[in-house]
Amino acid sequence: MPEPLVFLNGQMIPASQASLKIYDAGVVLGATVTEMTRTFRHQPFRLEDHVARLFRSLKYVRFDIGMSQQQLVATSRELLAHNTKLIEAEDELGLIHFVTAGEYSSYVAVPGTPVRSGPTIVMHTFPMPFAQWAERVKHGAHVVTPSIRHVPPQCYDPKMKYRSRMHYYLADQEARLADPNALALLLDLDGNVTETSGANFLIVERGTIVSPTLRNTLPGVSRAIVIELAAKLGIPFVERDTQVFSVMNADEAFLASTPYGLCPVTKINGVAIGDGQPGAIYRRLICAWSELVGLDVVAQFAARS
Repeated sequence: MPEPLVFLNGQMIPASQASLKIYDAGVVLGATVTEMTRTFRHQPFRLEDHVARLFRSLKYVRFDIGMSQQQLVATSRELLAHNTKLIEAEDELGLIHFVTAGEYSSYVAVPGTPVRSGPTIVMHTFPMPFAQWAERVKHGAHVVTPSIRHVPPQCYDPKMKYRSRMHYYLADQEARLADPNALALLLDLDGNVTETSGANFLIVERGTIVSPTLRNTLPGVSRAIVIELAAKLGIPFVERDTQVFSVMNADEAFLASTPYGLCPVTKINGVAIGDGQPGAIYRRLICAWSELVGLDVVAQFAARS
């Protein structure tokens, strides 16, 4: 039976044969940059934007993968073309890129073992887990602000998308003590709202979309689409520091992220945001998003949940 392919260090190989060394720097140090793209109607959405951001991260961490952006995009499309043949027509794929610092010679168990020089480069796909987000997309997410703080920009720039995410993991574990279905919304060291472990966070105040500044948040591709759609719809968009007080008193809030595009946030720390229902600005944006990708995003999650 055919199986998905994985791109690993210049080769397309069956997924069952793909593996990393236990002494790869991605395992030993968490030294990994990453991206995720998803398909709509089996076509990658904003793939070039994700690859461009990956290359900015690669430059920041000084990884040379020996491929141009155009080559990586072409190889990504080749991988998707093969793997989409193996899923149902109504399913979609997530595409992961990740690049590690390479094999870490100090941790090789057997002296004399050849160690691959240069970064480890991986691309793989997975069927989109619609059921994981369907309830939140329909009714709204609950965010909880944990004691764990976001890594400050003085440590490394948040414009890099990376996999060294222990702080996110701990934050989500703490948030779930309050609500098993909650998402952690991290604050910075000054108490300003930043982001969740996988999404940009935005609120709406008196008809204006308010985003945390990019000083301590990832400039998300989905966030950029929100800015585009807001401009087309005549909805003001501003960036400024925002605290929990403002979120609790906002008219509405939502998340922006690749898997689902937009997801309403209807509660923070147990307190309803607005009337506790997905808001009017969110509904306008998700309708425009659906038009942009050529399908009803909310209905897709509901149908595949």
